[in-house]
Parts: sequence; C-alpha cells; structure tokens
Amino acid sequence: MGLFVFLPLVLPLTAWPVTRLAEHHLHPRTATRLLSGLAAVMAVCSTVCLGLLMVVGTAQLPGNPLPDGWSDPEVREAVPYDEFAGKAAIPALLAVALNCGRTLWRHRRVCRLAHRALAGLPLTEVAVLPDETPYAYALPGGRRDRIVVTTALLDHLQAAERRALFAHERAHLTAGHHRHLLAVRLAAQANPFLRPLRTAVAYTAERWADEDAARAVGSRRTVARAIGRAALVSHGAPHVTLAGFAAPGPVPRRVTALLGPAPAVRRRPSLFTAAGLAVWGAAAGAAVSAMSSANAAVTMLVILHAATPL
Repeated sequence: MGLFVFLPLVLPLTAWPVTRLAEHHLHPRTATRLLSGLAAVMAVCSTVCLGLLMVVGTAQLPGNPLPDGWSDPEVREAVPYDEFAGKAAIPALLAVALNCGRTLWRHRRVCRLAHRALAGLPLTEVAVLPDETPYAYALPGGRRDRIVVTTALLDHLQAAERRALFAHERAHLTAGHHRHLLAVRLAAQANPFLRPLRTAVAYTAERWADEDAARAVGSRRTVARAIGRAALVSHGAPHVTLAGFAAPGPVPRRVTALLGPAPAVRRRPSLFTAAGLAVWGAAAGAAVSAMSSANAAVTMLVILHAATPL
C-alpha cells in the first residue's frame, strides 16, 4: 500500500477548479451529474482509505479484534503501516459515520414530517398550504411526489409566473435532484475537501430546474421574473434539505443566466479550454483515487488472508 493509500484523502482537491468553471461553461444538467458523481466516488474512496489505515495501523495494538496472524512480523513487513495514522483513523471514521448518519436521519425526518403535514390534503400533484410565509419546495417520496406552495407566495405571483414556479418544482422532481443534493451532502460529511462541490451542486441543480422551467413555459424572462419576485418576498423554504423555488444562494446569478441565451448542451468540453482541463483533471483525480484505494484494499486482503488461520 505505502503512501498511495493516503492519496484518496487529498485527491478531492483536484475537483476544486472544476466547481466554479462547471457553473459557467457546462450545461447545468451536465455539471450537476458530473460534480455529484465525482463527489460520491471520491467520498467512497477516502472512506475506504480511512478504513484501511485503521485496520493496518492498529493490527499490533493490544486488545484489537483482528486475528493474531495479522500482527506477525512477516505480515507487517509486507504491509507498510503507521500506528499514529491508524489510531487517528479511528475517530475520523467515527466522525464520518456519525455525520453521515445524522444527515440521512435529518433528511428522512424532514421528508416524513412534510408528508405527515400534508396528510389531510387531497392527494394531488400540487399542495397549497394556507400559510402567511411565502415559500415553495419539491417534496419527493411518499405515495406520490408533490409540489408544496403557500398561498402567500401564490398571491405575489402572476399567472405566468405561477406556471414557471410549478414547472421549476416539477423539474426538481422529474430529474431527482434530491438524490444529487443528498449525495453531495453525504460526500461533504465524509471528506471536508468535498464541501465546495456541495455548494456548486446546490447551484447547478437550481439552474437545471430553471432551464427546464424556461423550456416548459416557453419564456426565459418569465422564469427569471418569477425567481426574482419570489426571492424578494420569500424568507426561504422551511425545509432546508429539500429543493426550494426561492432557494438560498446566488439568485442574481440565476436571473442573469436566464436573461441570457440558453446554455449549449455538450457531452464533454474540449480539452483545449479551461473548463475542459478542469473536468479532465477532476476525472483523473477520481480515477487515481479509485485505483489507489482499490489497489491498497486488494493488496491488504490478499496478504492478510494468507496470514489468517482457517
């Protein structure tokens, strides 16, 4: 394994350049899928790295539950280890498990409470709540996916802007944006170096829904006006783990993007551009991270399996 087992812990840094460039040079759909995929792969690899460091680095500690053959001198020579790194990996893994578990619990709790609050309403696609606080969000799961909006927000929007709102939230549900957002949140909990990807995906997912809404209503300006008006009157969706129409973030950038031409849909950026170099650099970082963790895991399993008594 050697020092290569540490690479997955720091290789997420290779994805930093692509986070901002993807927002400006890639279609929001491509950027969302790319960034969430990179975050998921790198988070899994860094977690595997911590697990390997813990197993190998603590095999000689008294009272460990590992087989005695794993601490033989011959095995220790074949598998380089560091006791300090092994001990440090224990609280790191506990923190990853705790934070990811808390994120999953919070996400499920919010969805469960939101569906429970709608139990008395007709089972329609749009649930209108008589609330004086203006907000709207997409609620996946349950008996059916639903769009939740309050009367306060609808009162501030014109008819065309309401159609834009519903198209935006419907795009969130159709594309499953909640899965991308949850994936990058879990990845950021597993490795703090992945937090910029979480912020970027939160923006690109909104831009993806904006573009789908503009295509559905046939007017980019109408969607931009609806977003701006909703942001002015809204205090933010109360369910922070769900995609909201007036979601917190760079609303002026979303409006500016909608007032310009529609982004071109390209499968991959050219290598001879800044965005292309950033994308391929991040992809190379993810590939090296996956190969490093896989190579270290296979090496450890082969050697330690041979040292484990039947």
